[in-house]
Amino acid sequence: MSLPIITADERLAEPRGIKGCIFGKSGIGKTSLLWTLDPARTLFMDLEAGDLAIEGWPGDSIRPRTWAECRDFAVFIGGPNPALHDEQPYSPAHHAAVCQKFGDSAALDRYDTIFVDSITVAGRLCFQWCKCQPEAVSEKTGKPDVRGAYGLHGREMIAWLTHLQHTRGRNVWFVGILDEKFDDFNRRIFQPQIDGSKTGLELPGIVDEVITMAELKADGGDPYRAFVCHTINAWGFPAKDRSGRLGQVEEPHLGRLMDKIRAPGTPAPRRLTFTPPADGAADHPHPQS
Repeated sequence: MSLPIITADERLAEPRGIKGCIFGKSGIGKTSLLWTLDPARTLFMDLEAGDLAIEGWPGDSIRPRTWAECRDFAVFIGGPNPALHDEQPYSPAHHAAVCQKFGDSAALDRYDTIFVDSITVAGRLCFQWCKCQPEAVSEKTGKPDVRGAYGLHGREMIAWLTHLQHTRGRNVWFVGILDEKFDDFNRRIFQPQIDGSKTGLELPGIVDEVITMAELKADGGDPYRAFVCHTINAWGFPAKDRSGRLGQVEEPHLGRLMDKIRAPGTPAPRRLTFTPPADGAADHPHPQS
């Protein structure tokens, strides 16, 4: 058996999906982004039962109501992880049991994008499940152990997100609520609304794209919605662009955003900069409060 090296040509020819999350305040229009996607190729994982915003959208959906169902759908979509033992979620045994229940996973081949609304609700379902597990009960006192529940919650959420992230041939987008808070020095900070701290801290390292859907306002102009895509931005929004193809601000159209990410890009040595901008850089629009 030869060393299983994947050549550059093989790697570049592989189908690669985009994995990303989009955060924004309630009512900014995150669910409505489904209207910018091809309904025939998109599967909507509706966790919030908040589909009034897309009434009339002709795409398919699934509606998990428990954390167990969330895990089942994840292994059905992403396939089995051969590194796991049979008793673990996302293992070959788990995948086989789910296929026996749902049928052949080839039924999902017609979808190239999974839209998960929302990671905020997924976190709540996960935490509710975690509170009922043995790890959430103190062995000494027999009383609920909140630290144990949060520890299990963090591991469960990261495992779920990582499994979906490894679904190479599909795009997977998670949307969630963005909270605005103030620290002890009265500085404004933005944090994803997810139970526990572990998921919010590790999520940017799991996905390719972190986008904030925000309401901006140019000086003297009307407010408008936009995607903020760069880690270094004027407003402190959580953002990240692994592709290197997006501007700091993009139009709030998820379909065209993915087209831009897939477009041929400038080679990394030419697009990366290592010097600070010249004095007098142009001012940026500010967020609308």
